[in-house]
Amino acid sequence: MPRLFKGWDMILNSFTSLQEFKVHARPRGETCHITHRQNHMTVDTSTPRDTHTRTQYLCFTTVTMASHCVGESDGLTFCLARPEDYDDVMAISQDIYGGNDYLPHRYHSWMTEPGRVVIIARRDRKLVALESGLLVDGGETVIVEGLRVCPNERGCGLAGVIQRFVDGYIKRVYPNVKIKRLTRGDDPGPEKLSKFTLLARRAVLSLLGDSEGFDGFVSGLKEKLVGSDESNSSSRLVPVKDLEALKTLLLDSDLSSRLQLPGGAIIQDWQPLKLMESNLHILARRNLTWFVDGSSEKPLFMSFHTPPYPIPFNGGSLRFNIDLYGTDTSLAKKALTAHLNIVKSEIQGLVLVHIYMHQTLWEDLKQFCEGHETVKQFRDYWEQLFLEREP
Repeated sequence: MPRLFKGWDMILNSFTSLQEFKVHARPRGETCHITHRQNHMTVDTSTPRDTHTRTQYLCFTTVTMASHCVGESDGLTFCLARPEDYDDVMAISQDIYGGNDYLPHRYHSWMTEPGRVVIIARRDRKLVALESGLLVDGGETVIVEGLRVCPNERGCGLAGVIQRFVDGYIKRVYPNVKIKRLTRGDDPGPEKLSKFTLLARRAVLSLLGDSEGFDGFVSGLKEKLVGSDESNSSSRLVPVKDLEALKTLLLDSDLSSRLQLPGGAIIQDWQPLKLMESNLHILARRNLTWFVDGSSEKPLFMSFHTPPYPIPFNGGSLRFNIDLYGTDTSLAKKALTAHLNIVKSEIQGLVLVHIYMHQTLWEDLKQFCEGHETVKQFRDYWEQLFLEREP
């Protein structure tokens, strides 16, 4: 590359290959402004007024570099994903998570999310795999998620290839990362589990319903609460409405033991986060709705839900995730009913509701939700596994 001006190498080296940036060159004595985004680099130069300056400092008008490509291995080219890769990513995503795939909805927000790395693999220009990592816990942990391989190459080891590449890339670009964490909804067996530390298992209750019967389902749950001992309980739930209140709640040193948090963390929509202040900003941008046991200054129960979002299931449905923390059955029923009641007006068409909880709550909540014609149990008992290892 021709040298534009003294210090060019220093400026290039100050950016990682994660960045897209623009350098607006100016004649001597004026400021050179640098902005950056993700994926590739463009250098734009203004035309200087005097010929000497133009000849000496500006070798070309625009240079485009494919810096979104970050390496090659096993016949694959690895690149940072871009918004324009969306259609190719969707083309390899058939039947991912049984139609519960969140990526069609979240892909474009991933492109600009702070601390997010999204890497795709291509073979002969064809996109064949993707994996993403999100930096959390003050930059010491990476959560890996979104792994997928094109259908005709599944079971051939390609997943392992992109996982190893992403691990190495994260190490190079973010050397402070010490832990790799992930969640999964299937038990991979003892051989694969032996490569990880299993931090926790959470039970999942999955319901399937439609908008026509959803309001009646919620009304039925309210009636069950009124007709049971739970309605007479002194325990009550109160909303957590601002960041300061959330900070007070989550940074309580005893919270993890009181609520038996999985691995000492909260798991929001499959993303495990330690109870630390730097993660509060991640939670704040998720637009969550929180409830907490309001019967004392030391809550024994906490819950939140993620706003419903579209998934490909059955040609187009909604997914609604509710996370429950604590082991009090009465509060769990109240929390479940409260979260469903808040979103009932937003439900259109089919909806898959996934409720994540301590294993001891599952049977009681399953029975609590039974007896309705249009909202029924979708899956038998299953679990969310919380794993970690060194990257």
